[in-house]
Amino acid sequence: MPHDGQDMTLNQSPLLGDLLALTAATIPAVEDVLGRAKEAVRAIVTDGGRISGALIEENQTAAHGLAWLATYAQSLQQMQKWAERLQAEGKFGEVEQLLHQIAFGEYLWQIYGGIPMSQGEILRLQDIGLNQDDMRALMEPAVMTLTQSGNTQAARMRLVALMEEQSANITVGASGLDDELEMIREQFRRFSIDRIEPHAHDWHLKDELIPLEIIDEMAEMGVFGLTIPEEYGGFGLSKASMCVVSEELSRGYIGVGSLGTRSEIAAELILCGGTEEQKQKWLPGLASAEILPTAVFTEPNTGSDLGNLRTRAVKKGDDWEVTGNKTWITHASRTHVMTLLARTDPDTSDYRGLSMFLAEKTPGTDEHPFPTPGMTGGEIEVLGYRGMKEYELAFDGFAVKGENLLGGETGKGFKQLMQTFESARIQTAARAVGVAQSALDVGMQYAQDRKQFGKSLINFPRVAGKLAMMAVEIMVARQLTYFSAHEKDNDRRCDLEAGMAKLLSARIAWACADNALQIHGGNGFALEYKVSRILCDARILNIFEGAAEIQAQVIARRLLD
Repeated sequence: MPHDGQDMTLNQSPLLGDLLALTAATIPAVEDVLGRAKEAVRAIVTDGGRISGALIEENQTAAHGLAWLATYAQSLQQMQKWAERLQAEGKFGEVEQLLHQIAFGEYLWQIYGGIPMSQGEILRLQDIGLNQDDMRALMEPAVMTLTQSGNTQAARMRLVALMEEQSANITVGASGLDDELEMIREQFRRFSIDRIEPHAHDWHLKDELIPLEIIDEMAEMGVFGLTIPEEYGGFGLSKASMCVVSEELSRGYIGVGSLGTRSEIAAELILCGGTEEQKQKWLPGLASAEILPTAVFTEPNTGSDLGNLRTRAVKKGDDWEVTGNKTWITHASRTHVMTLLARTDPDTSDYRGLSMFLAEKTPGTDEHPFPTPGMTGGEIEVLGYRGMKEYELAFDGFAVKGENLLGGETGKGFKQLMQTFESARIQTAARAVGVAQSALDVGMQYAQDRKQFGKSLINFPRVAGKLAMMAVEIMVARQLTYFSAHEKDNDRRCDLEAGMAKLLSARIAWACADNALQIHGGNGFALEYKVSRILCDARILNIFEGAAEIQAQVIARRLLD
Protein backbone atom coordinates (compact mmCIF):
# COMPACT_ATOMS: atom_id res chain seq x y z
CA MET A 1 0.00 0.00 0.00
CA PRO A 2 1.72 3.22 -1.06
CA HIS A 3 2.31 5.94 1.49
CA ASP A 4 0.82 9.33 0.72
CA GLY A 5 4.02 11.16 1.48
CA GLN A 6 2.92 12.66 4.79
CA ASP A 7 5.35 12.35 7.67
CA MET A 8 3.15 10.37 10.06
CA THR A 9 5.61 7.70 11.16
CA LEU A 10 4.88 6.40 14.64
CA ASN A 11 7.49 6.45 17.32
CA GLN A 12 8.74 3.16 18.67
CA SER A 13 6.28 3.63 21.54
CA PRO A 14 3.55 5.98 20.24
CA LEU A 15 1.79 8.68 22.19
CA LEU A 16 -1.28 7.28 23.92
CA GLY A 17 -3.90 9.66 22.57
CA ASP A 18 -2.45 9.63 19.04
CA LEU A 19 -2.40 5.84 18.88
CA LEU A 20 -5.98 5.27 19.96
CA ALA A 21 -7.26 7.98 17.64
CA LEU A 22 -5.20 6.52 14.83
CA THR A 23 -6.41 2.95 15.29
CA ALA A 24 -10.02 4.08 15.75
CA ALA A 25 -9.83 5.91 12.43
CA THR A 26 -9.05 2.65 10.61
CA ILE A 27 -12.19 0.80 11.73
CA PRO A 28 -14.60 2.53 9.28
CA ALA A 29 -12.25 1.76 6.39
CA VAL A 30 -12.17 -1.93 7.27
CA GLU A 31 -15.95 -1.98 7.70
CA ASP A 32 -16.32 -0.33 4.28
CA VAL A 33 -14.24 -3.06 2.64
CA LEU A 34 -16.13 -5.76 4.56
CA GLY A 35 -19.44 -4.35 3.38
CA ARG A 36 -18.25 -4.38 -0.23
CA ALA A 37 -16.99 -7.95 0.23
CA LYS A 38 -20.38 -9.11 1.55
CA GLU A 39 -22.14 -7.66 -1.47
CA ALA A 40 -19.60 -9.17 -3.86
CA VAL A 41 -19.94 -12.64 -2.37
CA ARG A 42 -23.71 -12.34 -2.03
CA ALA A 43 -23.94 -11.59 -5.74
CA ILE A 44 -22.21 -14.83 -6.72
CA VAL A 45 -23.97 -17.15 -4.23
CA THR A 46 -27.53 -15.93 -4.72
CA ASP A 47 -29.95 -17.92 -6.86
CA GLY A 48 -33.55 -16.85 -7.33
CA GLY A 49 -33.25 -14.19 -4.64
CA ARG A 50 -32.00 -16.66 -2.01
CA ILE A 51 -28.57 -17.66 -0.74
CA SER A 52 -27.68 -21.02 -2.30
CA GLY A 53 -25.73 -23.58 -0.29
CA ALA A 54 -24.58 -25.19 -3.53
CA LEU A 55 -23.22 -21.88 -4.82
CA ILE A 56 -21.43 -21.22 -1.51
CA GLU A 57 -19.69 -24.56 -1.90
CA GLU A 58 -18.90 -23.83 -5.55
CA ASN A 59 -17.36 -20.50 -4.49
CA GLN A 60 -15.72 -21.67 -1.28
CA THR A 61 -12.60 -19.53 -1.57
CA ALA A 62 -14.64 -16.35 -1.79
CA ALA A 63 -17.11 -17.42 0.91
CA HIS A 64 -14.44 -18.59 3.32
CA GLY A 65 -12.39 -15.51 2.55
CA LEU A 66 -15.35 -13.39 3.57
CA ALA A 67 -15.44 -15.29 6.88
CA TRP A 68 -11.76 -14.56 7.49
CA LEU A 69 -12.12 -10.89 6.52
CA ALA A 70 -15.06 -10.51 8.92
CA THR A 71 -13.04 -12.25 11.64
CA TYR A 72 -10.21 -9.77 11.16
CA ALA A 73 -12.64 -6.85 11.24
CA GLN A 74 -14.14 -8.10 14.50
CA SER A 75 -10.66 -8.72 15.94
CA LEU A 76 -9.61 -5.13 15.31
CA GLN A 77 -12.84 -3.82 16.80
CA GLN A 78 -12.31 -5.86 19.96
CA MET A 79 -8.68 -4.76 20.24
CA GLN A 80 -9.84 -1.15 19.98
CA LYS A 81 -12.44 -1.65 22.72
CA TRP A 82 -9.82 -3.38 24.87
CA ALA A 83 -7.40 -0.48 24.44
CA GLU A 84 -10.05 2.13 25.21
CA ARG A 85 -11.14 0.29 28.38
CA LEU A 86 -7.56 0.06 29.58
CA GLN A 87 -6.97 3.74 28.84
CA ALA A 88 -10.05 4.68 30.88
CA GLU A 89 -8.73 2.57 33.76
CA GLY A 90 -5.22 3.98 33.56
CA LYS A 91 -3.77 0.58 32.58
CA PHE A 92 -2.79 1.24 28.97
CA GLY A 93 0.97 1.16 29.43
CA GLU A 94 3.79 0.77 26.97
CA VAL A 95 3.39 -3.00 26.61
CA GLU A 96 -0.30 -2.63 25.84
CA GLN A 97 0.39 0.21 23.39
CA LEU A 98 2.91 -1.89 21.50
CA LEU A 99 0.58 -4.91 21.38
CA HIS A 100 -2.15 -2.68 20.01
CA GLN A 101 0.06 -0.87 17.51
CA ILE A 102 1.62 -4.05 16.13
CA ALA A 103 -1.74 -5.85 15.92
CA PHE A 104 -3.27 -3.07 13.84
CA GLY A 105 -0.15 -2.65 11.71
CA GLU A 106 -0.01 -6.35 10.89
CA TYR A 107 -3.71 -7.14 10.46
CA LEU A 108 -4.37 -4.08 8.31
CA TRP A 109 -1.51 -5.08 6.03
CA GLN A 110 -2.85 -8.64 5.84
CA ILE A 111 -6.33 -7.39 4.95
CA TYR A 112 -4.81 -5.41 2.09
CA GLY A 113 -2.18 -7.89 0.94
CA GLY A 114 -3.36 -11.35 2.00
CA ILE A 115 -4.91 -13.10 5.00
CA PRO A 116 -3.42 -16.54 5.81
CA MET A 117 -6.40 -18.92 6.07
CA SER A 118 -3.78 -21.62 6.64
CA GLN A 119 -0.06 -21.87 6.07
CA GLY A 120 -0.52 -22.61 2.38
CA GLU A 121 -3.67 -20.61 1.59
CA ILE A 122 -3.48 -16.83 1.34
CA LEU A 123 -6.78 -15.04 0.84
CA ARG A 124 -6.56 -11.86 -1.20
CA LEU A 125 -9.41 -9.39 -1.61
CA GLN A 126 -9.47 -10.13 -5.32
CA ASP A 127 -10.49 -13.71 -4.44
CA ILE A 128 -13.64 -12.32 -2.83
CA GLY A 129 -14.45 -10.33 -5.94
CA LEU A 130 -13.13 -6.90 -4.98
CA ASN A 131 -11.24 -4.71 -7.41
CA GLN A 132 -8.78 -1.86 -6.88
CA ASP A 133 -11.59 0.70 -6.69
CA ASP A 134 -13.24 -1.30 -3.88
CA MET A 135 -9.95 -1.38 -2.01
CA ARG A 136 -9.41 2.38 -2.11
CA ALA A 137 -11.09 2.71 1.29
CA LEU A 138 -7.84 1.30 2.68
CA MET A 139 -5.97 4.35 1.36
CA GLU A 140 -7.22 6.20 4.44
CA PRO A 141 -4.20 8.05 5.99
CA ALA A 142 -4.55 6.28 9.35
CA VAL A 143 -4.45 2.89 7.64
CA MET A 144 -1.37 3.86 5.65
CA THR A 145 0.39 5.17 8.75
CA LEU A 146 -0.18 1.98 10.70
CA THR A 147 0.72 -0.33 7.84
CA GLN A 148 3.94 1.59 7.28
CA SER A 149 4.93 2.16 10.89
CA GLY A 150 2.89 -0.07 13.18
CA ASN A 151 4.61 -3.44 13.01
CA THR A 152 8.27 -2.47 12.72
CA GLN A 153 11.36 -4.34 13.85
CA ALA A 154 11.98 -1.59 16.40
CA ALA A 155 8.48 -2.01 17.86
CA ARG A 156 8.87 -5.78 18.06
CA MET A 157 12.30 -5.57 19.69
CA ARG A 158 11.03 -3.05 22.24
CA LEU A 159 8.05 -5.25 23.08
CA VAL A 160 10.27 -8.27 23.70
CA ALA A 161 12.61 -6.22 25.87
CA LEU A 162 9.62 -5.22 28.00
CA MET A 163 8.43 -8.83 28.07
CA GLU A 164 11.79 -9.82 29.55
CA GLU A 165 11.51 -7.10 32.18
CA GLN A 166 7.98 -8.16 33.12
CA SER A 167 8.50 -11.92 32.90
CA ALA A 168 6.84 -12.44 36.29
CA ASN A 169 3.50 -11.27 34.88
CA ILE A 170 1.02 -14.03 34.04
CA THR A 171 0.08 -12.49 30.69
CA VAL A 172 1.85 -10.16 28.29
CA GLY A 173 -0.25 -7.04 28.70
CA ALA A 174 -3.33 -6.47 30.81
CA SER A 175 -6.16 -8.81 29.86
CA GLY A 176 -8.88 -6.24 30.35
CA LEU A 177 -10.85 -8.52 32.70
CA ASP A 178 -11.97 -7.53 36.20
CA ASP A 179 -10.04 -8.28 39.38
CA GLU A 180 -12.19 -11.28 40.31
CA LEU A 181 -11.46 -13.04 37.04
CA GLU A 182 -7.77 -12.23 37.34
CA MET A 183 -7.76 -13.78 40.81
CA ILE A 184 -9.27 -16.92 39.26
CA ARG A 185 -6.56 -16.83 36.61
CA GLU A 186 -3.83 -16.58 39.25
CA GLN A 187 -5.30 -19.51 41.19
CA PHE A 188 -5.36 -21.79 38.16
CA ARG A 189 -1.98 -20.63 36.92
CA ARG A 190 -0.49 -21.70 40.25
CA PHE A 191 -2.28 -25.05 39.98
CA SER A 192 -0.89 -25.56 36.47
CA ILE A 193 2.64 -24.72 37.54
CA ASP A 194 2.51 -26.94 40.64
CA ARG A 195 0.41 -29.90 39.52
CA ILE A 196 0.31 -30.06 35.72
CA GLU A 197 3.42 -28.70 34.02
CA PRO A 198 5.93 -30.91 35.91
CA HIS A 199 4.11 -34.06 34.73
CA ALA A 200 2.36 -33.19 31.45
CA HIS A 201 5.22 -34.11 29.13
CA ASP A 202 5.65 -37.47 30.82
CA TRP A 203 1.91 -38.19 30.48
CA HIS A 204 2.22 -37.33 26.80
CA LEU A 205 5.33 -39.42 26.10
CA LYS A 206 3.93 -42.44 27.94
CA ASP A 207 0.45 -41.90 26.44
CA GLU A 208 -1.09 -42.06 29.90
CA LEU A 209 -4.49 -40.94 31.10
CA ILE A 210 -4.44 -37.86 33.31
CA PRO A 211 -4.36 -39.25 36.87
CA LEU A 212 -7.64 -39.41 38.74
CA GLU A 213 -6.14 -37.47 41.65
CA ILE A 214 -5.66 -34.50 39.29
CA ILE A 215 -9.32 -34.75 38.31
CA ASP A 216 -10.27 -34.88 42.00
CA GLU A 217 -8.24 -31.75 42.71
CA MET A 218 -9.85 -29.99 39.77
CA ALA A 219 -13.26 -30.98 41.08
CA GLU A 220 -12.43 -29.48 44.48
CA MET A 221 -11.50 -26.25 42.70
CA GLY A 222 -14.88 -26.20 40.98
CA VAL A 223 -13.75 -26.75 37.39
CA PHE A 224 -16.57 -29.10 36.41
CA GLY A 225 -19.40 -27.09 37.91
CA LEU A 226 -18.08 -23.68 36.99
CA THR A 227 -21.02 -22.55 34.82
CA ILE A 228 -23.68 -24.95 36.13
CA PRO A 229 -26.36 -22.99 38.06
CA GLU A 230 -26.11 -23.05 41.84
CA GLU A 231 -29.50 -24.75 42.22
CA TYR A 232 -28.01 -27.79 40.47
CA GLY A 233 -24.81 -27.93 42.50
CA GLY A 234 -22.59 -25.67 40.44
CA PHE A 235 -21.08 -22.23 40.96
CA GLY A 236 -23.19 -20.37 38.42
CA LEU A 237 -20.21 -18.38 37.15
CA SER A 238 -19.83 -16.73 33.76
CA LYS A 239 -18.59 -18.12 30.47
CA ALA A 240 -15.80 -15.57 30.85
CA SER A 241 -14.65 -17.42 33.96
CA MET A 242 -14.76 -20.64 31.97
CA CYS A 243 -12.46 -19.01 29.42
CA VAL A 244 -9.92 -17.99 32.06
CA VAL A 245 -9.91 -21.44 33.68
CA SER A 246 -9.70 -23.27 30.35
CA GLU A 247 -6.92 -20.98 29.18
CA GLU A 248 -4.70 -21.50 32.21
CA LEU A 249 -5.32 -25.25 32.48
CA SER A 250 -4.62 -25.71 28.75
CA ARG A 251 -1.49 -23.62 29.16
CA GLY A 252 -0.33 -26.39 31.47
CA TYR A 253 -1.59 -29.22 29.25
CA ILE A 254 -4.40 -29.22 26.73
CA GLY A 255 -5.69 -32.56 28.03
CA VAL A 256 -6.30 -31.07 31.46
CA GLY A 257 -7.93 -27.98 29.99
CA SER A 258 -10.14 -30.21 27.87
CA LEU A 259 -11.45 -32.27 30.78
CA GLY A 260 -13.78 -29.40 31.56
CA THR A 261 -15.07 -29.40 27.98
CA ARG A 262 -16.70 -32.81 28.50
CA SER A 263 -18.72 -31.51 31.44
CA GLU A 264 -19.43 -28.19 29.71
CA ILE A 265 -20.98 -29.93 26.68
CA ALA A 266 -22.97 -32.43 28.77
CA ALA A 267 -24.25 -29.78 31.18
CA GLU A 268 -25.20 -27.44 28.34
CA LEU A 269 -27.14 -30.24 26.64
CA ILE A 270 -29.05 -31.02 29.81
CA LEU A 271 -29.67 -27.39 30.75
CA CYS A 272 -30.95 -26.50 27.28
CA GLY A 273 -32.81 -29.67 26.39
CA GLY A 274 -33.32 -31.81 29.46
CA THR A 275 -36.39 -32.29 31.62
CA GLU A 276 -36.37 -30.97 35.17
CA GLU A 277 -35.97 -34.54 36.43
CA GLN A 278 -32.92 -35.02 34.22
CA LYS A 279 -31.40 -31.76 35.44
CA GLN A 280 -31.87 -32.80 39.06
CA LYS A 281 -30.43 -36.25 38.41
CA TRP A 282 -27.38 -35.42 36.32
CA LEU A 283 -26.17 -31.88 36.90
CA PRO A 284 -25.05 -32.16 40.55
CA GLY A 285 -22.96 -35.22 39.69
CA LEU A 286 -21.41 -33.49 36.69
CA ALA A 287 -20.60 -30.45 38.83
CA SER A 288 -18.82 -32.54 41.47
CA ALA A 289 -17.11 -34.82 38.91
CA GLU A 290 -18.74 -37.84 40.53
CA ILE A 291 -20.12 -38.29 37.02
CA LEU A 292 -17.61 -38.01 34.19
CA PRO A 293 -19.21 -37.61 30.74
CA THR A 294 -18.10 -38.15 27.18
CA ALA A 295 -19.60 -36.90 23.93
CA VAL A 296 -20.49 -39.64 21.43
CA PHE A 297 -21.48 -38.00 18.17
CA THR A 298 -19.03 -38.61 15.30
CA GLU A 299 -19.17 -41.68 13.07
CA PRO A 300 -16.50 -43.19 10.77
CA ASN A 301 -18.13 -42.06 7.52
CA THR A 302 -19.75 -38.79 8.56
CA GLY A 303 -17.18 -36.54 10.20
CA SER A 304 -18.69 -33.05 10.23
CA ASP A 305 -21.84 -34.26 8.43
CA LEU A 306 -23.68 -35.08 11.65
CA GLY A 307 -27.09 -35.01 9.96
CA ASN A 308 -26.15 -38.21 8.11
CA LEU A 309 -25.55 -40.37 11.20
CA ARG A 310 -26.41 -44.06 10.91
CA THR A 311 -26.17 -45.30 14.50
CA ARG A 312 -29.73 -46.30 15.36
CA ALA A 313 -31.73 -46.57 18.55
CA VAL A 314 -34.72 -48.93 18.53
CA LYS A 315 -37.50 -48.81 21.12
CA LYS A 316 -37.72 -51.96 23.26
CA GLY A 317 -40.65 -51.59 25.62
CA ASP A 318 -39.96 -48.46 27.66
CA ASP A 319 -36.25 -48.55 26.88
CA TRP A 320 -33.96 -48.35 23.85
CA GLU A 321 -31.29 -50.48 22.19
CA VAL A 322 -28.46 -48.79 20.31
CA THR A 323 -26.54 -50.35 17.41
CA GLY A 324 -23.83 -48.72 15.31
CA ASN A 325 -20.29 -47.36 15.30
CA LYS A 326 -18.76 -44.15 16.63
CA THR A 327 -15.24 -42.75 16.35
CA TRP A 328 -13.01 -40.05 17.82
CA ILE A 329 -14.66 -40.41 21.21
CA THR A 330 -12.56 -38.59 23.80
CA HIS A 331 -12.14 -39.96 27.33
CA ALA A 332 -14.55 -42.78 26.51
CA SER A 333 -13.23 -45.51 28.80
CA ARG A 334 -13.45 -44.27 32.37
CA THR A 335 -16.53 -42.09 32.03
CA HIS A 336 -19.97 -42.77 33.52
CA VAL A 337 -22.34 -41.35 30.93
CA MET A 338 -22.31 -40.76 27.18
CA THR A 339 -24.23 -37.98 25.48
CA LEU A 340 -25.09 -40.24 22.57
CA LEU A 341 -26.62 -39.08 19.28
CA ALA A 342 -28.52 -41.78 17.39
CA ARG A 343 -31.23 -42.15 14.75
CA THR A 344 -34.60 -43.03 16.25
CA ASP A 345 -36.64 -42.60 13.06
CA PRO A 346 -35.45 -45.17 10.50
CA ASP A 347 -37.47 -43.51 7.73
CA THR A 348 -35.28 -40.38 7.82
CA SER A 349 -31.83 -39.77 6.37
CA ASP A 350 -31.14 -36.31 7.76
CA TYR A 351 -30.99 -34.45 11.07
CA ARG A 352 -34.76 -34.65 11.67
CA GLY A 353 -34.64 -38.29 12.75
CA LEU A 354 -31.91 -37.91 15.39
CA SER A 355 -32.33 -38.07 19.16
CA MET A 356 -29.98 -37.47 22.07
CA PHE A 357 -29.54 -39.94 24.93
CA LEU A 358 -27.84 -39.79 28.31
CA ALA A 359 -26.49 -43.31 28.01
CA GLU A 360 -25.15 -44.73 31.26
CA LYS A 361 -22.12 -47.00 31.28
CA THR A 362 -19.69 -48.54 33.74
CA PRO A 363 -16.26 -46.86 33.92
CA GLY A 364 -13.53 -49.08 32.54
CA THR A 365 -10.05 -49.99 33.69
CA ASP A 366 -6.78 -50.45 31.80
CA GLU A 367 -7.47 -54.19 31.64
CA HIS A 368 -11.18 -53.88 30.76
CA PRO A 369 -11.78 -50.45 29.20
CA PHE A 370 -15.38 -51.18 28.19
CA PRO A 371 -17.03 -53.62 30.60
CA THR A 372 -20.64 -52.59 29.88
CA PRO A 373 -22.59 -55.18 27.84
CA GLY A 374 -23.43 -54.15 24.31
CA MET A 375 -20.40 -51.95 23.67
CA THR A 376 -16.78 -52.53 22.71
CA GLY A 377 -13.98 -50.16 21.85
CA GLY A 378 -10.42 -49.73 20.73
CA GLU A 379 -7.93 -46.95 21.24
CA ILE A 380 -6.91 -44.68 18.34
CA GLU A 381 -3.22 -43.83 18.62
CA VAL A 382 -2.70 -40.11 18.10
CA LEU A 383 0.11 -37.56 17.71
CA GLY A 384 -1.01 -35.35 20.59
CA TYR A 385 -3.99 -34.51 22.79
CA ARG A 386 -3.30 -37.77 24.57
CA GLY A 387 -4.27 -37.29 28.20
CA MET A 388 -7.82 -38.58 27.79
CA LYS A 389 -7.24 -40.95 24.85
CA GLU A 390 -9.36 -41.34 21.71
CA TYR A 391 -11.46 -44.39 20.91
CA GLU A 392 -13.56 -46.12 18.31
CA LEU A 393 -16.73 -47.57 19.80
CA ALA A 394 -19.09 -50.25 18.56
CA PHE A 395 -22.61 -50.69 19.92
CA ASP A 396 -24.61 -53.89 19.48
CA GLY A 397 -27.93 -53.84 21.30
CA PHE A 398 -26.54 -51.44 23.91
CA ALA A 399 -29.30 -50.75 26.45
CA VAL A 400 -30.38 -47.20 27.33
CA LYS A 401 -33.13 -46.48 29.84
CA GLY A 402 -36.22 -44.79 28.45
CA GLU A 403 -35.94 -42.06 31.06
CA ASN A 404 -32.56 -41.11 29.59
CA LEU A 405 -33.93 -39.82 26.28
CA LEU A 406 -32.91 -36.17 26.54
CA GLY A 407 -35.97 -33.99 26.97
CA GLY A 408 -38.24 -37.02 26.75
CA GLU A 409 -38.79 -36.38 23.03
CA THR A 410 -37.43 -38.01 19.90
CA GLY A 411 -36.28 -36.08 16.85
CA LYS A 412 -34.77 -33.21 18.87
CA GLY A 413 -31.19 -34.44 19.08
CA PHE A 414 -29.62 -32.35 16.36
CA LYS A 415 -31.29 -29.15 17.57
CA GLN A 416 -30.20 -29.91 21.13
CA LEU A 417 -26.63 -30.44 19.96
CA MET A 418 -26.61 -27.18 17.97
CA GLN A 419 -27.49 -25.31 21.17
CA THR A 420 -24.20 -26.43 22.74
CA PHE A 421 -21.96 -25.27 19.91
CA GLU A 422 -21.63 -21.67 21.11
CA SER A 423 -20.26 -22.67 24.52
CA ALA A 424 -18.13 -25.49 23.11
CA ARG A 425 -16.48 -23.23 20.55
CA ILE A 426 -15.89 -20.44 23.05
CA GLN A 427 -14.26 -22.97 25.34
CA THR A 428 -12.19 -24.38 22.47
CA ALA A 429 -11.00 -20.87 21.57
CA ALA A 430 -9.91 -20.42 25.19
CA ARG A 431 -8.05 -23.73 25.07
CA ALA A 432 -6.29 -22.55 21.91
CA VAL A 433 -5.22 -19.35 23.65
CA GLY A 434 -3.79 -21.46 26.46
CA VAL A 435 -1.84 -23.68 24.07
CA ALA A 436 -0.53 -20.60 22.25
CA GLN A 437 0.56 -19.13 25.58
CA SER A 438 2.39 -22.33 26.49
CA ALA A 439 4.25 -22.11 23.17
CA LEU A 440 5.27 -18.54 24.00
CA ASP A 441 6.36 -19.65 27.49
CA VAL A 442 8.73 -22.36 26.26
CA GLY A 443 9.85 -20.43 23.18
CA MET A 444 10.85 -17.39 25.16
CA GLN A 445 12.60 -19.38 27.88
CA TYR A 446 14.65 -21.26 25.30
CA ALA A 447 15.48 -18.05 23.43
CA GLN A 448 16.79 -16.52 26.64
CA ASP A 449 18.80 -19.58 27.70
CA ARG A 450 20.26 -20.68 24.37
CA LYS A 451 23.50 -18.95 23.37
CA GLN A 452 24.70 -18.78 19.77
CA PHE A 453 27.49 -16.64 18.29
CA GLY A 454 28.17 -15.14 21.69
CA LYS A 455 24.67 -14.00 22.63
CA SER A 456 21.23 -15.28 23.55
CA LEU A 457 18.87 -16.16 20.71
CA ILE A 458 16.38 -13.59 21.97
CA ASN A 459 18.78 -10.82 20.91
CA PHE A 460 18.47 -11.78 17.24
CA PRO A 461 15.73 -9.70 15.60
CA ARG A 462 13.98 -12.55 13.79
CA VAL A 463 13.79 -14.63 16.95
CA ALA A 464 12.53 -11.65 18.93
CA GLY A 465 10.10 -10.91 16.11
CA LYS A 466 8.58 -14.36 16.41
CA LEU A 467 8.10 -13.94 20.15
CA ALA A 468 6.60 -10.49 19.72
CA MET A 469 4.08 -11.69 17.15
CA MET A 470 3.14 -14.60 19.41
CA ALA A 471 2.35 -12.16 22.22
CA VAL A 472 0.42 -9.85 19.90
CA GLU A 473 -1.72 -12.54 18.31
CA ILE A 474 -2.39 -14.20 21.65
CA MET A 475 -3.87 -10.93 22.87
CA VAL A 476 -5.96 -10.61 19.71
CA ALA A 477 -7.29 -14.15 20.14
CA ARG A 478 -7.88 -13.55 23.83
CA GLN A 479 -9.97 -10.43 23.22
CA LEU A 480 -12.04 -12.09 20.51
CA THR A 481 -12.68 -15.05 22.81
CA TYR A 482 -13.65 -12.88 25.77
CA PHE A 483 -16.01 -10.93 23.53
CA SER A 484 -17.83 -14.08 22.46
CA ALA A 485 -18.07 -15.17 26.11
CA HIS A 486 -19.46 -11.75 27.05
CA GLU A 487 -22.14 -12.07 24.39
CA LYS A 488 -23.08 -15.53 25.70
CA ASP A 489 -23.17 -14.28 29.29
CA ASN A 490 -25.61 -11.58 28.20
CA ASP A 491 -27.93 -14.12 26.54
CA ARG A 492 -27.24 -12.87 23.04
CA ARG A 493 -26.91 -15.19 20.10
CA CYS A 494 -23.17 -15.60 19.52
CA ASP A 495 -22.64 -18.51 17.15
CA LEU A 496 -20.98 -16.07 14.74
CA GLU A 497 -18.69 -14.56 17.38
CA ALA A 498 -17.85 -17.95 18.92
CA GLY A 499 -17.06 -19.33 15.48
CA MET A 500 -14.75 -16.42 14.71
CA ALA A 501 -12.96 -16.82 18.04
CA LYS A 502 -12.44 -20.52 17.46
CA LEU A 503 -11.34 -20.04 13.84
CA LEU A 504 -8.69 -17.42 14.61
CA SER A 505 -7.48 -18.82 17.94
CA ALA A 506 -6.83 -22.25 16.44
CA ARG A 507 -4.72 -20.78 13.64
CA ILE A 508 -2.80 -18.66 16.13
CA ALA A 509 -2.12 -21.63 18.42
CA TRP A 510 -0.61 -23.56 15.53
CA ALA A 511 1.47 -20.57 14.39
CA CYS A 512 2.78 -20.01 17.93
CA ALA A 513 3.68 -23.67 18.38
CA ASP A 514 5.39 -23.81 15.00
CA ASN A 515 7.41 -20.67 15.70
CA ALA A 516 8.35 -21.88 19.19
CA LEU A 517 9.67 -25.09 17.69
CA GLN A 518 11.61 -23.11 15.06
CA ILE A 519 13.26 -21.13 17.85
CA HIS A 520 14.34 -24.43 19.41
CA GLY A 521 16.00 -25.44 16.14
CA GLY A 522 16.95 -29.11 15.99
CA ASN A 523 16.19 -29.56 19.67
CA GLY A 524 12.55 -28.74 18.97
CA PHE A 525 12.36 -31.92 16.92
CA ALA A 526 13.49 -34.01 19.88
CA LEU A 527 10.75 -35.71 21.86
CA GLU A 528 12.37 -34.76 25.15
CA TYR A 529 11.56 -31.07 24.62
CA LYS A 530 8.11 -29.85 25.62
CA VAL A 531 7.68 -27.88 22.44
CA SER A 532 7.38 -31.11 20.41
CA ARG A 533 4.27 -31.96 22.47
CA ILE A 534 2.87 -28.46 22.21
CA LEU A 535 3.16 -28.61 18.42
CA CYS A 536 1.25 -31.90 18.30
CA ASP A 537 -1.39 -30.62 20.71
CA ALA A 538 -1.85 -27.37 18.79
CA ARG A 539 -2.50 -29.14 15.51
CA ILE A 540 -5.82 -30.66 16.60
CA LEU A 541 -7.36 -27.28 17.40
CA ASN A 542 -7.98 -26.55 13.71
CA ILE A 543 -9.93 -29.79 13.41
CA PHE A 544 -12.12 -30.59 16.41
CA GLU A 545 -15.26 -28.67 17.41
CA GLY A 546 -15.60 -27.74 13.75
CA ALA A 547 -12.72 -27.99 11.27
CA ALA A 548 -11.45 -24.60 10.07
CA GLU A 549 -13.07 -25.08 6.66
CA ILE A 550 -16.44 -26.02 8.16
CA GLN A 551 -16.15 -23.13 10.62
CA ALA A 552 -15.48 -20.66 7.81
CA GLN A 553 -18.41 -22.06 5.85
CA VAL A 554 -20.76 -21.60 8.81
CA ILE A 555 -19.51 -18.06 9.44
CA ALA A 556 -19.95 -17.13 5.79
CA ARG A 557 -23.49 -18.46 5.73
CA ARG A 558 -24.39 -16.46 8.84
CA LEU A 559 -22.85 -13.29 7.41
CA LEU A 560 -24.89 -13.63 4.23
CA ASP A 561 -28.24 -14.60 5.76
